[in-house]
Amino acid sequence: MADKNPVIFQMHTKGDRKMDDTSRINQMRIAWTVIVISYIIVWIAPFFTELSGQAFGSAKNFSNMRDYSHFNWSIIAFLGVVSFAYSLEIEKKNWSAVFAGLAFVLMDTFNEIWNGLIYTATGGYSAYWMVNYNSSYQVLIGWNVEIIINFLFWGLIITKSIPEDKNKTFFGINNRIVLAFCWGVLPVIIEIVLNSFDALIWNYWWWSARFPLFLLILAYFPFALMVYNIYDLPTTKQQAMAVGIMAGILFLGFAIFLPLGWI
Repeated sequence: MADKNPVIFQMHTKGDRKMDDTSRINQMRIAWTVIVISYIIVWIAPFFTELSGQAFGSAKNFSNMRDYSHFNWSIIAFLGVVSFAYSLEIEKKNWSAVFAGLAFVLMDTFNEIWNGLIYTATGGYSAYWMVNYNSSYQVLIGWNVEIIINFLFWGLIITKSIPEDKNKTFFGINNRIVLAFCWGVLPVIIEIVLNSFDALIWNYWWWSARFPLFLLILAYFPFALMVYNIYDLPTTKQQAMAVGIMAGILFLGFAIFLPLGWI
């Protein structure tokens, strides 16, 4: 009897904190399935709502887009700082962090493109989110250069908290999914604060502080999850290829939608 208890405890502890590769992959598939379904719901929801005219902030944001008269030289300093941060990772040959950090921004780029398309598809009623107040340069209706630089840092920061064991679990859920969700919650809280004084504008009730479900699922959770997915790829070549494909698809989106005036 004395010999059995330690074995039972060891097996129980191991079961609580580890999973095999198959279970990890299946949980990742479930997480991405939830994300994809949420995207579809959010994309079609405005067309089941009665919309008319332009919502708060839409006209101002549209007029500010790609207006060079707002340029501020401070942006050059910020670009220098973010370039230095990435150069440190390159010097250490930490390519996993470099490509994972870039993946975060690319996922945000995807969100910003469809957000602009929503604005156009609703007849200029409103995008899901729009930025307010002064910016050095507003790239899209909900995206400015300050946000881009911040997210270049954010992606790198997330890589600093990645557990070495990708099969480790928290409460039976893979650590990548749990941490990605936690990293996704923090900026949502920041966005709620920004929205409280109209620095960030939300005009749809299902994308708001009073109904934050889709904010929690789509605003940053997939960004952080993609960081982990890229980071965990077995070779640098695969990481570079995955990020390159993402960048290529998004570049194609810009090449098509910008000339059409859809974003």
